[in-house]
Amino acid sequence: MADEIIKAQATRPASNTVLRKIICKEIPAKIISEDDQCLAFHDISLQAPTHFLVIPKKDIFQISVTGDDENFLGHLMIAGKKYAVDLSLKKGYQMVVNEGPDGGQSVYRVHLHVLGSQQMNWPPGKACFRDYFAFSR
Repeated sequence: MADEIIKAQATRPASNTVLRKIICKEIPAKIISEDDQCLAFHDISLQAPTHFLVIPKKDIFQISVTGDDENFLGHLMIAGKKYAVDLSLKKGYQMVVNEGPDGGQSVYRVHLHVLGSQQMNWPPGKACFRDYFAFSR
């Protein structure tokens, strides 16, 4: 099992995550841009030639939210699109959100991965899906 998956299965929601520390400027990051609701910065663990995160400044731990936070999640996607354009991802990009342990969420603060500058694969979870059926028979 990949290290990130093991980490995701062991992690639980907490307010003082590495992402919160980046928002508070306690940890340095290569910031792309920020507004009053979110911050975008380059990921240090590149999964594509261009890989950045868009994170809410508000403590939102998972995408399974209700009320005003639902509208806020849309703001993250629009911000991700804007920064993708700013970074010249003209031929396309992927946006990824991990939700819960089975979704690979290893940091409990909503964060949108934007990946591009190369041909991206689809579906991203195909290998895991195939393995599930191999083991369930």
